Amino acid sequence: MRALVQRVSQASVRSQGETIASVGVGLLVLLGIAVSDSARDAKWLAEKVAGLRIFSDEGGKMSRAAADVGGEFLVVSQFTLYGSIARGRRPDFTRAAPGPQAKTLYQLFCDGLAALGHPPKTGIFGAHMEVRLVNDGPVTIYIDTDEVMPHGL
Repeated sequence: MRALVQRVSQASVRSQGETIASVGVGLLVLLGIAVSDSARDAKWLAEKVAGLRIFSDEGGKMSRAAADVGGEFLVVSQFTLYGSIARGRRPDFTRAAPGPQAKTLYQLFCDGLAALGHPPKTGIFGAHMEVRLVNDGPVTIYIDTDEVMPHGL
């Protein structure tokens, strides 16, 4: 599972000309799900994202989580995070989970955030969307559970 987490002062998602969801200060999470991902990955990643300390304190040091600053969460499914360009110029998405599996794990990730007290706003799974954001900093963190998740959890 991959998350591209951006600290934002505002973000929104639109589909078919209509705003579906928007947030003020908080985190925009673009979430990619792989064929090999599981419920365990979704739970672990939700906990990691909820606790990310990437908001500044009074001294300008990134030591606060979204909850500490009244931040909101916007989660958008993004299968293209699993696009590989190892061969050629056209991305290969064979590592991306198929729709039903991805939708289930996407929902588990969102449910995990909600269980931690951070009910996220979301896009429309599988829809063509326009994502608009004002990246604050800019601060962007990339998390890949295959690279950082402790094995044996």
